[in-house]
Amino acid sequence: MTPTKLLPSFIFASRWIQAPLYLGLIIAQVVYVWLFMVELSHLVLGVFSDKVMSEADVMLIVLGLIDVVMVANLLIMVIVGGYETFVSRLHLDEHPDQPEWLNHVNAGVLKIKLSTAIIGISSIHLLKSFINAGSLAEHTLHWQVVIHLVFIVSAIAMAWVDKIMTQTLILQKQSH
Repeated sequence: MTPTKLLPSFIFASRWIQAPLYLGLIIAQVVYVWLFMVELSHLVLGVFSDKVMSEADVMLIVLGLIDVVMVANLLIMVIVGGYETFVSRLHLDEHPDQPEWLNHVNAGVLKIKLSTAIIGISSIHLLKSFINAGSLAEHTLHWQVVIHLVFIVSAIAMAWVDKIMTQTLILQKQSH
């Protein structure tokens, strides 16, 4: 193989360096399943204990469970979408459980999906804070709202930039 072909092949093969990162995220997914089960056991044991749990306590635990599930979903999007986009095809075309979004995943779509998932996670945290507002400082709530709004503005900006880039590509293809 000539040096002019060796270097591009080597650079292209370097994408496999990311594979251990995705394996690490799978281990993180296992940790989140463990956390979910711990929180679920707190809910079940709390309901059947002598101490009566308030509706707010139950809601906070359930929101914590939802939060764990949403982070786990985010992990799946990053693991599956990132691996498919940046490392290698998964060849799931005939698999009955293939996620619908995986057919048209690219870096832009993945970023928008991740940003909307982060907004969902932030919304759950914000709701938990509002339910528990009596025990939080007012400036903490304000900063949480500001941070949440920054996530929303960032997601809108990313979607807008992606739309502009997509329209530009379409126009370029039409002009050729």
